[in-house]
Amino acid sequence: MISYVTVGADDIPRAKRFYSAFLRALGYELEEGPEGLSYALPERPDQPAVSPAFFVKPPFDGCPASAGNGAMTAFQARSQQEVRNLHSAALAAGGRDEGRPGFRAAYGAHFYVGYLRDPQGNKIALFSNNPDEPGRDG
Repeated sequence: MISYVTVGADDIPRAKRFYSAFLRALGYELEEGPEGLSYALPERPDQPAVSPAFFVKPPFDGCPASAGNGAMTAFQARSQQEVRNLHSAALAAGGRDEGRPGFRAAYGAHFYVGYLRDPQGNKIALFSNNPDEPGRDG
């Protein structure tokens, strides 16, 4: 099980504006500290282990942050409409469009996804795979 994901950022306030635009809507809580941002889903006693935490921090080596070529972090939304809403909110908060929300031929019939780049250039996917919603072929 993945415990956490960390991306680097040189401008933490800008990264906070971007990530808070959609992570809070997905239920993540934000904790800020001198070393950056920590987003985590709240733990509930009636649930098994929660999904991985997501950290946004300046690189520990002191060098400028850079996006990983081929690296991407995906966040699951509850519906296709939520994917569209969160994709728009993230764009308005300083993200760059990397693929408008929609179906992709390479994925399952219900996999609905939108892609973004955060202000630092890290690739983010927002997706829904809800079988109760219309699929690519219907």
